Amino acid sequence: MSPRRWWTATAATLVLTTTALVAPGASAAAPTAPTTDVTLAPDETALVRVQLRDEAQFRQLLAEGADIANRPRLDDGRVLADLVLTGRQLAALTAQGVVARQVVQREGDAARRYAESLLAAPSRTGSRVQGDGRAPAVTAADTLQFLQAYWWTSNGRTFVQTQVATTATEDPDVEITVTWQTADGQTGSYPLVRFADAGEYQYHYALPQPLPARPVRVTASSSLGGAARPTNPTAWPNATPPALPEGYQKDFIDAYLTPTDIQARIRRLARQYDDLVDVIDLPHKTQGYRRTAAGYLGDPASAAIVVESVRFGDQKMNGVQVRTVDPGRRNRPLNATYRDRVLTVSLATDAAGATISTTDQVAAFVSARYPQQFSAFVENGSAGLPMPVAGPVRLDDGLKGTEVSKKPWTVQALRIGAHRDGSRIGVLAYSQEHAREWATPLVTLEFAERLLANAGTDPATRELLDTVDVFVIPMVNPDGANYSFHDANFQRKNLVNHCTGAQRDPANRDAFGVDVNRNYTVGSLFDGYTGASTNCLSGTYAGTGELSEAESRNVIALAQQHPNIRFAMNVHSYGGYFMWPPGAYRADGRVTLPRPSIDESKMFLDSARRIVGAIAADRGTVTWPSQTGPVADVLYSAAGNSADQLYYELGIFAWDFEVGNDRWNETTGQWEGVGFQPPFDEAHAESQEYAGGLVELLRVARDYARDQGEALALTRR
Repeated sequence: MSPRRWWTATAATLVLTTTALVAPGASAAAPTAPTTDVTLAPDETALVRVQLRDEAQFRQLLAEGADIANRPRLDDGRVLADLVLTGRQLAALTAQGVVARQVVQREGDAARRYAESLLAAPSRTGSRVQGDGRAPAVTAADTLQFLQAYWWTSNGRTFVQTQVATTATEDPDVEITVTWQTADGQTGSYPLVRFADAGEYQYHYALPQPLPARPVRVTASSSLGGAARPTNPTAWPNATPPALPEGYQKDFIDAYLTPTDIQARIRRLARQYDDLVDVIDLPHKTQGYRRTAAGYLGDPASAAIVVESVRFGDQKMNGVQVRTVDPGRRNRPLNATYRDRVLTVSLATDAAGATISTTDQVAAFVSARYPQQFSAFVENGSAGLPMPVAGPVRLDDGLKGTEVSKKPWTVQALRIGAHRDGSRIGVLAYSQEHAREWATPLVTLEFAERLLANAGTDPATRELLDTVDVFVIPMVNPDGANYSFHDANFQRKNLVNHCTGAQRDPANRDAFGVDVNRNYTVGSLFDGYTGASTNCLSGTYAGTGELSEAESRNVIALAQQHPNIRFAMNVHSYGGYFMWPPGAYRADGRVTLPRPSIDESKMFLDSARRIVGAIAADRGTVTWPSQTGPVADVLYSAAGNSADQLYYELGIFAWDFEVGNDRWNETTGQWEGVGFQPPFDEAHAESQEYAGGLVELLRVARDYARDQGEALALTRR
C-alpha cells in the first residue's frame, strides 16, 4: 500500500484546533497562548506533528507503512509523532482521535524556500499535581534509579532533562514525578512518562524542562512509593571547542543546492585547491534522473489498463502513443501493430461485430506481443471488464526537471588533506542518503570549504590537514534528490522502481524507490532485524536484497578502498540526534546487534560530548542527552543502516547526526519541529553549527591516532 494511500476520506478543507502546552507554573486548565488552527486541504501534503491516541496507534501506523519522520516523543502522557500526510489521511486519523499540533512544513513550501534561498544568496513543563490530587494508594514500594540527569543553558534559558528507571517494569500504570531545586531554593516538579520499545520497558522520561536557574538537586518518587537517591544534575555536554582565531573563514553556504549545484561546487573546489583536494569518482553509477514512460489507456474511473515502456522515457519512449480500436469487422482476433511510435491494439470482435476483449486480455496481449518495448497491467478495479475503445494516450515519464541530465550519475567524493596517501587516519563525512534532507549537503560542503579556505592562514586547520585524511560525499542519493527538488519534495528514497504488477500504477509514483539507509548488509531486514520493509511502496523499503542499490554500494566501496578510514559521520535530518551503533534489533525480545565494548562505548559517548559541545558553540543549539546514544535506543530500529555496516564489518567508529533540532518556543511553551526543508535561514544556521561539529570530529580522530599510536590507528581489520 502506498504511504499516500493508507486511508481514504472525503473531507473538505480540514480545520483542527491546537491546544498549547502549559508553561512552568501555569494551570493545566489554561493554555499559555491562544489556540491556533491547523488547515490542510484534502489533496495537500504536509509534514505534521500530531498527537496520537497511544503508542499502539503509532505501532499500527508503522506496520501500515506510514511516512514517519522520527521517533515519537512522549510529552506528559501524549504521544507526539511527525508524519508526512495528505489532508484526507489526516482527516481519517482525526476521526480516530488524532489531534494535529503543528504543520511543520507544507509540500508547496519547498519550491518557495529554494527560491528564497537563491534570492538571499552573496512539553509541557513545570509542576503539576498527580492524578486527582489525592495520595495514591501504595501497594508495594518499587526502586527508582536516575539513568540521566543533565542540565544546560541555551540562548539564555536553562533546561533540565532526566530519565528514571523503576523496578516495576511490568506495571504500565506506575507514575514517576521528578522534583527539582535550584541554588536559591526555588523548587518545582514535572511528571515523567513511561517509554517502552518493542514491548520492552526502557525507562520513564520527559522532554527537556525549562527552569528559572541551574538545578542543584533532583529527586524522583513513584506512585508505588519508591524514591530515587537525590542527584546533582551534571552539566551537558560540558565540552567546549577551541576558540576560532581572528580571521577564521566560514559561512560558505548561501542557498539550497541541487545535485547539479553540488556537482559544480565539487569541480570548483578541485580547481581552486588542487594541492589539497582529490575528486574520487565512486564506482557505481546510479540510475540517473530517469523513469519509464507510462499512461492510462481507458478511464481509470471505469475501465483501464496501464501501459508502460520497458526502456526509460528519455530513451525515445516519452511521447509514444497507445490506442485501442474497433476493427469494424466480425469475428476478428485480438491483434496489435507498433509502427511510427504508435501502438495500436485492435480489439477482438464476436459474430455480431461487437468488441469482446477484456482489460485482462489486452494487458496480457501487449506484454506478450512486445516484451522488449512494453509491459501492461490492469488498473485497480478494472479486472475482467470490457476493454473500451480508447486513446491515443501519450506515454510519459512524468519528470518535471527538464534541465536535469537524464544520464546515469557518477557520485563523487572529495578527498582533502596534505597527505592523501593512506598514511594518516581517515575520517568520512557523507550526507543526503535520504533525498528530502536538503540541509545535509550544506553541512558537509560548509565543512569542506572551511578546511580548504583556512588551510593557508590558520595553523590549527593546517595541523588537522597534516594529520587527518578527510573524505566527504556531499550527496549519496543524487537521483532521489533531483526528484525531491523538481517533482515531490517529500521523496525519501532513490528512483529505482522494483515494484511489480499493479504496484507500478503511476498513482504511486511518489512512493517508488529504495531507502538507501536500509539497504546495507549488517543487521538487515534480510537477517531478521526490524525497521525496514519488503513493501516496495514503503518509505523504508529495503530493496530486493542487501546492497542492491548503487548508492549504498558506493559508500561501502569508498570505505573498503581506503582502509585508513577509522571514523565516519552520516549526516541526516531532522530532529536533533547524535547516535552510534547498534542501530537495529530483532523485534522478538528486542535483541540488538552486539553492544560495543566498555572502552568503545566510552569512546562513543566522550566523543559525542565533544562534538555536541562544538555544535552548541555556534548558536546555542544543544542536542538533548535523551537523543544522544545508540540508534536503537534513542531513535528506533533501523535495519540495514550504513553506520552498522561500517562499524561491525569494517571496524569504523560510525556516528549519525540528525541536524535540525527542535526549537523552544517561549510563547507557547512548546518544542517545535523545523522539518526537512526549513526556511533557508534555519537551514543555513544548521550548516554552520554542524560543520563545526564535523571539524571537532577531526580533532577526535587526530587525538585517537596519537593516543593509540599510528600503526594501531591504521590497522582496523
